[in-house]
Amino acid sequence: AAWLLKAVTCMDLTTLSGDDTPSNVHRMCYKAKHPIREDLLKAMDMHDKGITVAAVCVYPTRVTDAVTALKAAGCDIPVASVAGGFPSGQMPLQTRLAEIKLAVEYGAREIDIVINRALVLTGQWEELYEEIRQCREACGDAHMKTILSTGELGSLGNVYKASMIAMMAGSDFIKTSTGKEVENATLPVGVVMMRAIRDFYWQTGNKVGFKPAGGIRTAKDAISWLMLVHEELGVEWLKPELFRLGASSLLEDIEKQVSY
Repeated sequence: AAWLLKAVTCMDLTTLSGDDTPSNVHRMCYKAKHPIREDLLKAMDMHDKGITVAAVCVYPTRVTDAVTALKAAGCDIPVASVAGGFPSGQMPLQTRLAEIKLAVEYGAREIDIVINRALVLTGQWEELYEEIRQCREACGDAHMKTILSTGELGSLGNVYKASMIAMMAGSDFIKTSTGKEVENATLPVGVVMMRAIRDFYWQTGNKVGFKPAGGIRTAKDAISWLMLVHEELGVEWLKPELFRLGASSLLEDIEKQVSY
């Protein structure tokens, strides 16, 4: 149960659907503040520990709705927004940068950008660095999570290189997937990305966060990722500042498992 509650506090509660409306964003924000039923928390003597999710994640057009709902609920959960040509990355750079800036203006405190996979597949590493660097600049004070879309990078070697370049360009987090690819977060890819994070930390002293996303639907999946982070990066990474789980349907199963 303790591990499952830890997973909840590291979760980016997400809705990224074409039919998102202010009302379903408001409902998600209420759930973000009250992720686990009060009676279950009381049974574990955790009702007064302020258990909430780490952030809520929406499209730029829904950022204002989320900010308003969370403010009305009296909580300081940050709003994250996907931007920068999500999910394909196939937009002109200037358009992607403008979208990032708008999301920040709307009140997003975290930005989940997505890389242009073509630059990886054609070996244009300097161009990839420069694009991510400009996205970092556009984010301003907002934290930037860089989505690598690992299922579309062709090889684990490319995953490692893209991870290192994303961190060199100033990413606060590196993230596996958009959740829209055929292949999303997998444990082997997670190992490669975490070892890149570890190598980067050893070389620079900078800790970069890790976020698996896509296909993480069960409490068992969440525990697997927590264990992997614990083994590869250590207990200091098991906090919302350095580890997030991207999830839209995971919370329901965690609540069910906690109730047992």
